[in-house]
Amino acid sequence: MNNKSWYALDVLIESPSCEAVEYALMEAGASGVEEGKEENGLLTVTAYFDVAPEREKIRDELLDALTIYNLPSSSARDMTLREVENKDWLGEWKANWKPVAVGENFVIAPPWSEIDDENKIVIRIEPGMAFGTGTHETTKLCLAEIEKHFKGGSFLDVGTGTGILAIATAKIFPSSRIDACDTDAEAIEIARENAVLNNTPQINFSVGSIDETTSSADFICANLTADVIVPILHLLIGATCGRLVLSGILAIQEDWVTSRLYELGINQFQIEHDGEWIAITI
Repeated sequence: MNNKSWYALDVLIESPSCEAVEYALMEAGASGVEEGKEENGLLTVTAYFDVAPEREKIRDELLDALTIYNLPSSSARDMTLREVENKDWLGEWKANWKPVAVGENFVIAPPWSEIDDENKIVIRIEPGMAFGTGTHETTKLCLAEIEKHFKGGSFLDVGTGTGILAIATAKIFPSSRIDACDTDAEAIEIARENAVLNNTPQINFSVGSIDETTSSADFICANLTADVIVPILHLLIGATCGRLVLSGILAIQEDWVTSRLYELGINQFQIEHDGEWIAITI
């Protein structure tokens, strides 16, 4: 890697938009992102690409993400592209990635780390993937609901990403029927690799989303975004035999999602918060 050139895109942003901007940059194909120091309410987020990114694509992804997060387009101030020579930045980032405790029972860790606590369920994820390492608040919310409510049976993970929710469930209940889907074929490929890494080959991964032909499940997790959840909410409810967990929803989007639930005749649910994110369990 020492002979390889990388491209670094520095984006000057308003600090409250950091999470939205990082999300947009990963969606635009960045191999990793890092934050600079905050000064006077502004900070620089740097995204690394193995090929020079298209500025129009970056702008489109930024606008979409800022809209989802209900932030003004002016939150992203400026972009500067530069070439990075002879630096194993990805290797350095991996070396600094430490295990993270999630929920009461789980630890998400890179493959090389040693976990001494035998009482924890360890989920191994290769860092540097374009679908996150699973420590986001929405993933934590879903894992907490799985820990509290899933007692075995059938499980469906809609929008599986790196496969963490399906892998966690397979580790707790290895004899359960566990299905996971994502519309991104690359995500499914990575999720399958993670399942092998975690010795959970029983998970059935597929490219796609839920539809009228989807088999029903005792427990469904849909860790997506509100704009994706609302149009398919009737399908998610129709396929659920027990509990349905909706996450990837910002707290400011709660009324949007719950009003749709009321329209579908659902008026009993619980809402959990983690920072600016919520999970709705039906």
